[in-house]
Amino acid sequence: MSEISYEAIIGLEVHAELKTASKIFCACPTTFGAPQNTQCCPVCMGHPGTLPILNRHAVELAIRAGLALNCEIARQSRTDRKHYFYPDLPKAYQISQNEIPLCKNGRLTVSMDGFSREIGIARIHIEEDAGKLIHAGNETRIDFNRCGVPLIEIVSKPDLRSGAEAAAYLKALRAILSRCGVSDCKMQEGSLRCDVNISLREMGSEAFGTRVEIKNINSFAFVEKAIHYEITRQTELLRRGEEICMETRRFDSVKGVTELMRTKESAEDYRYLPEPDLLAIRLSEEEIERIADTLPELPAAQITRLTETYGIRQKDAEILSAELLLSDFFEAAAAKTRFPQIALNLLLTELLPHCASEPFSSPVSWTRLAELAELLGEGEINSATAKKLLSRLIKDDFSPADTVAKEGLAQIRDTDQLQLLVENAMQKMPQAVKDWLHGRYAAMRSLQGKIMAESGGRADPVLAEELLTASLEALKNGKENLES
Repeated sequence: MSEISYEAIIGLEVHAELKTASKIFCACPTTFGAPQNTQCCPVCMGHPGTLPILNRHAVELAIRAGLALNCEIARQSRTDRKHYFYPDLPKAYQISQNEIPLCKNGRLTVSMDGFSREIGIARIHIEEDAGKLIHAGNETRIDFNRCGVPLIEIVSKPDLRSGAEAAAYLKALRAILSRCGVSDCKMQEGSLRCDVNISLREMGSEAFGTRVEIKNINSFAFVEKAIHYEITRQTELLRRGEEICMETRRFDSVKGVTELMRTKESAEDYRYLPEPDLLAIRLSEEEIERIADTLPELPAAQITRLTETYGIRQKDAEILSAELLLSDFFEAAAAKTRFPQIALNLLLTELLPHCASEPFSSPVSWTRLAELAELLGEGEINSATAKKLLSRLIKDDFSPADTVAKEGLAQIRDTDQLQLLVENAMQKMPQAVKDWLHGRYAAMRSLQGKIMAESGGRADPVLAEELLTASLEALKNGKENLES
């Protein structure tokens, strides 16, 4: 009897810190990394008698996110109190949205392995963040700086089916939020993190299984690994005839496993109540249209434009679209060269590892990259020389064209000169020639390496390979004629 196959049903709850200068209900700053408990006041600490005042800019950023994710924007919504007790929540409730969220019924198209699939967005709502527990030895301290930092929670529909697909969804979401100025999306600082909801059901079934939540994952790789582990764990339990419990788990990135935190609360446990200290959020058509008019070109549209305008690969365009400063850098260079794909190859494979991220910053200017791409595209230099020049440009600024002329780095394309290099390599490496003649064709790489070394890396590798192949074939044919 064959084992039962299961399908994973996955939904993500993504929390993104909004890019505001002050908190959502008070004037305290939101600067990351400030000394503990220096960015809090009686309002965000929940002192009796204090009243919240809604940060309108936070609402506008949430609307930007909703519009960019094709959501319906509520003309009137409200805030609610979500009650639970935890040491980092001084009010013992969190101001959030429950019944009437700001945005709902959106969608996000995710591309992976050449295929695209639409993932539904159930809702986007605004809420305040809690504080942070700091465990040090036998002590636990509470930093309330993060209390009241504005968040949006983006709840996907249960449309995801694998860890890889969830990671691709997160990357696409981060690109949109960052591009629209909604959040800085610095996962290492906790400004973008997610909870994973996952259940299994028998393949072909329409019913959902028991849902397990994995809390606070702040890495694309960890999301994928946590989901993979949880699918394996739940599959093994079901095949042993055991039940899946509704619970909350955490992912241990060192061990690569999920661990039990607590049994899962239901919505009733939170005792949601309408927030009595805040008025309803009312939006006019004009205000929504004004915000929509400020949206930049979104990643999906940019990917299409980049591939059509510059003839670059879809995969490369997706990398560029994930970071606005990176794509701007490429487009500036591409405008100055007839070889945009070459400029892009140099940027992504050679230069990018040396660039600062979040935000993107390059040690080499886009004008120098374009100049280098032009030399390589014209055949003035080969790829090995281009890489060497780029390595030097990372440390010091100079004109690649002037340096090629001054230092004699131009590519050797003269066939007579290349033929001498070929013959010299064959004379100095008789064993490699013999191996090739006996069918061990990998020996050609050794001969090619010798040619490049003898030329100081300047030989045109394509022409050199053609001449080397012709010389070896001629030697082989001559030997066969003698033997016959």
